[in-house]
Amino acid sequence: MTFKLFKTLTSGRRYMKTWPMVKQLSFYFPEYRVVRATELALRFMPLLAIIAASSQLYLYGWAVLPQAITIGLFFLSLPLQGLIWLGWRASHPLPLSLFDWCNSLSIKLQGMGVNCAQLGAKACYLDMAIILKLAFESLDNSYWEEL
Repeated sequence: MTFKLFKTLTSGRRYMKTWPMVKQLSFYFPEYRVVRATELALRFMPLLAIIAASSQLYLYGWAVLPQAITIGLFFLSLPLQGLIWLGWRASHPLPLSLFDWCNSLSIKLQGMGVNCAQLGAKACYLDMAIILKLAFESLDNSYWEEL
Protein backbone atom coordinates (compact mmCIF):
# COMPACT_ATOMS: atom_id res chain seq x y z
CA MET A 1 0.00 0.00 0.00
CA THR A 2 2.69 2.53 0.93
CA PHE A 3 4.77 1.62 -2.11
CA LYS A 4 1.80 2.32 -4.36
CA LEU A 5 1.23 5.64 -2.58
CA PHE A 6 4.83 6.71 -3.17
CA LYS A 7 4.56 5.63 -6.80
CA THR A 8 1.39 7.72 -7.17
CA LEU A 9 3.07 10.73 -5.54
CA THR A 10 6.12 10.52 -7.81
CA SER A 11 3.89 10.03 -10.82
CA GLY A 12 1.89 13.10 -9.78
CA ARG A 13 5.08 15.15 -9.40
CA ARG A 14 6.24 14.05 -12.85
CA TYR A 15 2.85 14.82 -14.38
CA MET A 16 2.88 18.23 -12.71
CA LYS A 17 6.26 19.01 -14.26
CA THR A 18 5.21 17.69 -17.69
CA TRP A 19 1.82 19.39 -18.03
CA PRO A 20 2.08 22.54 -20.19
CA MET A 21 0.96 25.50 -18.13
CA VAL A 22 -0.91 27.29 -20.88
CA LYS A 23 -4.09 29.24 -20.23
CA GLN A 24 -5.84 27.85 -23.35
CA LEU A 25 -5.88 24.35 -21.87
CA SER A 26 -7.56 25.50 -18.66
CA PHE A 27 -10.91 25.63 -20.45
CA TYR A 28 -10.73 21.93 -21.34
CA PHE A 29 -8.73 20.28 -18.56
CA PRO A 30 -8.73 20.80 -14.77
CA GLU A 31 -4.99 20.10 -14.59
CA TYR A 32 -4.08 23.76 -15.02
CA ARG A 33 -5.94 24.75 -11.85
CA VAL A 34 -4.83 21.68 -9.89
CA VAL A 35 -1.17 22.18 -10.80
CA ARG A 36 -1.32 25.86 -9.85
CA ALA A 37 -2.97 25.08 -6.51
CA THR A 38 -0.55 22.23 -5.77
CA GLU A 39 2.49 24.38 -6.56
CA LEU A 40 1.15 27.09 -4.28
CA ALA A 41 0.38 24.55 -1.55
CA LEU A 42 3.85 22.99 -1.81
CA ARG A 43 5.38 26.41 -1.33
CA PHE A 44 3.26 27.83 1.50
CA MET A 45 1.49 25.04 3.42
CA PRO A 46 4.49 23.92 5.52
CA LEU A 47 4.85 27.48 6.80
CA LEU A 48 1.11 27.79 7.42
CA ALA A 49 1.13 24.45 9.25
CA ILE A 50 3.83 25.68 11.61
CA ILE A 51 2.07 29.01 12.17
CA ALA A 52 -1.32 27.39 12.78
CA ALA A 53 0.01 24.76 15.18
CA SER A 54 2.26 27.13 17.10
CA SER A 55 -0.45 29.78 17.41
CA GLN A 56 -2.77 27.18 18.96
CA LEU A 57 -0.08 26.23 21.44
CA TYR A 58 0.72 29.88 22.19
CA LEU A 59 -2.90 30.90 22.76
CA TYR A 60 -4.22 27.85 24.62
CA GLY A 61 -1.14 26.18 26.04
CA TRP A 62 0.10 22.59 25.93
CA ALA A 63 -3.33 21.22 26.76
CA VAL A 64 -4.33 21.53 23.08
CA LEU A 65 -1.27 19.73 21.71
CA PRO A 66 -3.31 16.99 19.96
CA GLN A 67 -5.49 19.58 18.24
CA ALA A 68 -2.44 21.62 17.20
CA ILE A 69 -0.81 18.53 15.69
CA THR A 70 -4.03 17.71 13.86
CA ILE A 71 -4.27 21.22 12.41
CA GLY A 72 -0.62 21.08 11.32
CA LEU A 73 -1.08 17.69 9.68
CA PHE A 74 -4.17 18.95 7.86
CA PHE A 75 -2.21 21.82 6.33
CA LEU A 76 0.62 19.47 5.40
CA SER A 77 -1.80 17.06 3.71
CA LEU A 78 -3.17 19.63 1.25
CA PRO A 79 -0.26 19.51 -1.25
CA LEU A 80 -0.18 15.71 -0.92
CA GLN A 81 -3.83 15.57 -1.95
CA GLY A 82 -3.02 17.52 -5.12
CA LEU A 83 -0.10 15.24 -5.93
CA ILE A 84 -2.20 12.13 -5.34
CA TRP A 85 -4.92 13.42 -7.67
CA LEU A 86 -2.35 14.30 -10.33
CA GLY A 87 -0.72 10.87 -9.97
CA TRP A 88 -4.07 9.15 -10.34
CA ARG A 89 -4.93 11.28 -13.35
CA ALA A 90 -1.54 10.67 -15.00
CA SER A 91 -2.10 6.92 -15.07
CA HIS A 92 -5.79 7.16 -15.99
CA PRO A 93 -6.52 5.91 -19.55
CA LEU A 94 -7.53 8.43 -22.19
CA PRO A 95 -11.09 8.53 -23.53
CA LEU A 96 -11.40 7.72 -27.23
CA SER A 97 -12.12 11.32 -28.25
CA LEU A 98 -8.91 12.57 -26.62
CA PHE A 99 -7.03 9.56 -27.96
CA ASP A 100 -8.00 10.43 -31.54
CA TRP A 101 -7.27 14.13 -31.02
CA CYS A 102 -3.80 13.40 -29.60
CA ASN A 103 -3.00 11.02 -32.45
CA SER A 104 -3.98 13.65 -35.02
CA LEU A 105 -1.87 16.20 -33.13
CA SER A 106 1.12 13.86 -33.10
CA ILE A 107 0.69 13.22 -36.85
CA LYS A 108 0.69 16.98 -37.42
CA LEU A 109 3.86 17.32 -35.32
CA GLN A 110 5.54 14.50 -37.24
CA GLY A 111 4.64 16.28 -40.48
CA MET A 112 6.46 19.35 -39.18
CA GLY A 113 9.55 17.28 -38.45
CA VAL A 114 9.16 17.05 -34.66
CA ASN A 115 10.19 13.72 -33.16
CA CYS A 116 6.86 12.64 -31.64
CA ALA A 117 5.59 9.09 -31.22
CA GLN A 118 1.94 8.20 -31.71
CA LEU A 119 -0.07 6.97 -28.77
CA GLY A 120 -0.30 3.26 -28.10
CA ALA A 121 -3.32 1.20 -27.12
CA LYS A 122 -2.83 1.88 -23.40
CA ALA A 123 -2.32 5.64 -23.63
CA CYS A 124 -2.81 7.68 -20.49
CA TYR A 125 -3.01 11.34 -19.58
CA LEU A 126 0.76 11.52 -19.03
CA ASP A 127 1.31 10.52 -22.67
CA MET A 128 -1.11 13.24 -23.71
CA ALA A 129 0.74 15.79 -21.56
CA ILE A 130 4.02 14.92 -23.28
CA ILE A 131 2.45 15.42 -26.73
CA LEU A 132 0.80 18.68 -25.63
CA LYS A 133 4.09 20.00 -24.27
CA LEU A 134 5.81 19.23 -27.58
CA ALA A 135 2.93 20.82 -29.47
CA PHE A 136 3.03 24.05 -27.48
CA GLU A 137 6.76 24.28 -28.04
CA SER A 138 6.47 23.61 -31.79
CA LEU A 139 3.16 24.96 -33.10
CA ASP A 140 2.34 28.64 -33.52
CA ASN A 141 -0.45 30.43 -31.68
CA SER A 142 -2.86 30.35 -34.64
CA TYR A 143 -3.37 26.61 -34.19
CA TRP A 144 -4.34 27.05 -30.54
CA GLU A 145 -6.66 29.97 -31.28
CA GLU A 146 -8.68 27.68 -33.59
CA LEU A 147 -9.56 25.48 -30.61
